[in-house]
Amino acid sequence: MSGKLKWVTDIEKSVLINNFEKRGWVQVSESEDWNFYWMSVQTIRNCFSVETGFRLSDDQIVNHFPNHYELTRKDLMVKNIKRYRKEMEKEGSPLAEKDENGKYLYLDFVPVTFMLPADYNLFVEEFRKNPSSTWIMKPCGKAQGKGIFLINKLSQIKKWSRDSKTSSFVSQSSKEAYVISLYIDNPLLIGGKKFDLRLYVLVTTYRPLKCYMYKLGFCRFCTVKYTPSTSELDNMFVHLTNVAIQKHGDDYNHIHGGKWTVSNLRLYLESTRGREVTDKLFDEIHWIIVQSLKAVAPVMNNDKHCFECYGYDIIIDDRLKPWLIEVNASPSLTSSTANDRILKYNLINDTLNIVVPSGEIPDCKWNKVPPKEALGSYEVLYDEEAAQADGLDRDMRSRPGQTFGIKGSRARDSGRSATTTWK
Repeated sequence: MSGKLKWVTDIEKSVLINNFEKRGWVQVSESEDWNFYWMSVQTIRNCFSVETGFRLSDDQIVNHFPNHYELTRKDLMVKNIKRYRKEMEKEGSPLAEKDENGKYLYLDFVPVTFMLPADYNLFVEEFRKNPSSTWIMKPCGKAQGKGIFLINKLSQIKKWSRDSKTSSFVSQSSKEAYVISLYIDNPLLIGGKKFDLRLYVLVTTYRPLKCYMYKLGFCRFCTVKYTPSTSELDNMFVHLTNVAIQKHGDDYNHIHGGKWTVSNLRLYLESTRGREVTDKLFDEIHWIIVQSLKAVAPVMNNDKHCFECYGYDIIIDDRLKPWLIEVNASPSLTSSTANDRILKYNLINDTLNIVVPSGEIPDCKWNKVPPKEALGSYEVLYDEEAAQADGLDRDMRSRPGQTFGIKGSRARDSGRSATTTWK
């Protein structure tokens, strides 16, 4: 097909628009014929709703899968991972191995979580096993730290309950569901402060699964030193790493934005904990990302017009165990610092180079594979087709800690990054 690609977006961010303009693409309105639409999650809901009856043509692509929320809603992500664990158990997979207390040895990568109001009684039962524990409560459908609070007493939840005698829980808005998760109260601290990792993962297809990891993620630090003291449970500058919250703190640094690059974190960990344990940590992070994608792949509407760039939030505890906290459908494209702007501009640039190879008008019937030089700072994280062809898919589902003994180009060809041993 000839002609220039026509684009639309309802997210007015310069890192997007500058990338489109750099390519010489033509901006049109959503009511005109377009080829590429970078949509908000609200717009994708309307685009694929039964009421609109809208159908995408073969030369159109969008940046979300229709039911991306199976991974990006906090309650649905946990539900799908729990279902995945049970399926692994039924299959007799070594992944589903448990210890003597019935705890998963390898699939234990999300904190113990319950849905409220549905699981209120189960939560109370779990809470009473360890009454000194702290829990974090989050509304399922909100982002940027909104509506989050910590509790360490049942009475703090009971005031949200309609009738504590029957233990029936309702939230302030009967429409709004919450998740309550065991709080990771032993986070790895750097300079005494809590941080989490924001990692970008691009999925171009779920069946077969093909995903890419962006090498230039970053750490987000709290502005106030961490303390497990119960007197500080209400201080979100201690507990929540979201920039939307931390930027209002007195100690927020507008130059570096309270951020470190992932490469800086690696250097720090290699110098303080050693190279081997650092490599193992990052292998485990990559492994749990792939497992989370495999968990939702069967229920995801694998529309050929769609791709998705997810923002993964990972917390590392003081034993260097990574925990998947949540996955964001629209990771922030707002730049809080100069380095932030460069990173996000390059993220969009590299994403576009993969999903729209050579900047040509899309053709969903033609399954193009981007050349390696087009990957930029992305690397293939997992390629199900290549892994199956190489007889490695069974290995992908085996437990972390087993090496494949495959290095260099063969690892890359088999759909895994050559920089990881996929432990």
